Amino acid sequence: HLFNNWSKRAPNTWSFPLYVANGVTGVREMAAGPDDIARVNRWRAAVDDGTLVAPHILAAGVVSYGSTAEAVQRAGAAADVHADFVKVFSNLSAASWHAVLDEAGKRGLPVAGHVPAGVPVLVAAKAGQRTVEHLTQVFEACTPIENEVVDARKALEGAALDERIEADEPRVLAAFDAGVCDRVAHALAKTPQGQVPALVRPWFELRPAHDYSIDPRWKYLRPDEHARWERNAVQLTPEQRTTGAERWNVARQIAAALHRANVPLVAGTDSPMPDVYPGWALHDELERLVDVGLTPAEALRAATLAPAKLFGIATDFGTIAPGKRADLVLLDADPLHDIRNTRRIDGVVLDGRWLDRAALDALLANAAKAAE
Repeated sequence: HLFNNWSKRAPNTWSFPLYVANGVTGVREMAAGPDDIARVNRWRAAVDDGTLVAPHILAAGVVSYGSTAEAVQRAGAAADVHADFVKVFSNLSAASWHAVLDEAGKRGLPVAGHVPAGVPVLVAAKAGQRTVEHLTQVFEACTPIENEVVDARKALEGAALDERIEADEPRVLAAFDAGVCDRVAHALAKTPQGQVPALVRPWFELRPAHDYSIDPRWKYLRPDEHARWERNAVQLTPEQRTTGAERWNVARQIAAALHRANVPLVAGTDSPMPDVYPGWALHDELERLVDVGLTPAEALRAATLAPAKLFGIATDFGTIAPGKRADLVLLDADPLHDIRNTRRIDGVVLDGRWLDRAALDALLANAAKAAE
């Protein structure tokens, strides 16, 4: 998330050097507005001409929300400004989602994001939603109560739908069925949809309340981001902690089932959500993917070739080959032996420009100074 359109804060340009210093040379922006795409294009041009050290913004999506008419209008606006996709959230009504998917299809734009809570995930996959973030509606699909739960949500939207999702969650998690999940995973594998489980989110949410100031990465965050993270660092109730632990447990099983069925998995982080440090979080996500059964090579593909294929940019990105963009990470240990070795970064090639370890350390030092 490079923009803060709900809080009206400045864009998260402070995160750019953190991504590059951690070997992240490309990102997907998940919550832009129509007016933000011009800024994205300026950032892209500055990276291309070497005046900005930042990851390539490989895809930028405009959020569609509100009533059906508003949501359709925003999907059209996304096409007008040449966004790369339309982003949808869980609290969009089922009727509005269908209308957005139709409008986006007419304008040649894919739809990505959360599957709305009143839409079954297989319906979304077969209708053409390109990606699903956070396993939204996959949790429900992996239970024998999916139809009951989804049908009760179809007439809801906005805050009422958010409240219903929260109220449903403990029952949905308790109803998880591994056999049902395997069948759903195999059905999803027959569609072109990709899953972005972002396992770091439920994994981080299990952490007890802690003092951010002792984390060596804290100094790189902008002061307004410090304030946001601290507001969110509340001690969970015992009930919330129980639900969080079960969410993590079920998410791991779902991700493993999707992998066994050969559903395309893509590494994502949702940074900079609280505890999700830009750049570092991708390495956390790769480790979580290995935890659920991917080999290190498969986890690396989830952050390179898999998204390039899914987003239709594999001609230029995703693998090392003559003629492709020179975005490379040089490590001083083999990640195929231990995925944690992706953190042992000796240097980065960003669009053909070499940044050695000293240059990366200077990026971080400048980022810390700018955040003071």
